[in-house]
Amino acid sequence: MKRIVLALSCVCFLGVSGVKAQSILDKAKQATGTVQSPALPDAGSILSQLTPALGLTNTQQPKVQSLLTTFLKKKAAILPLQQTNPSAYTSKFGGLKSGLFSKLKTLLTISQYTKLLGLKPKTNDVTNVLSQLFF
Repeated sequence: MKRIVLALSCVCFLGVSGVKAQSILDKAKQATGTVQSPALPDAGSILSQLTPALGLTNTQQPKVQSLLTTFLKKKAAILPLQQTNPSAYTSKFGGLKSGLFSKLKTLLTISQYTKLLGLKPKTNDVTNVLSQLFF
């Protein structure tokens, strides 16, 4: 009887320690950013939608693409916060978004900028690459 109780105790102990080890491993992955996060589109795919919609000139296109590339890289860096610390993500993303839009406001004409704001999707739709700019 003692052997059975001892064997069950060992099994329970090993099971609990295995779960704790996995939990610690998951937290470490989140902290280092190695957790799979949704893939961000590249700046080219966003630009391919913005160019006809806003009527971007050949001079504006490389500048807009550069701004989008920088924005998407910074967004990718803070994306793990969306899972671990949503309020920090919201705060940092708000700063990134306002920085992007203030730069776009100086680069685009007034009518182009107004059209850009009109392109905002109603919800965060993963199939719409423009959602990455607004959400």
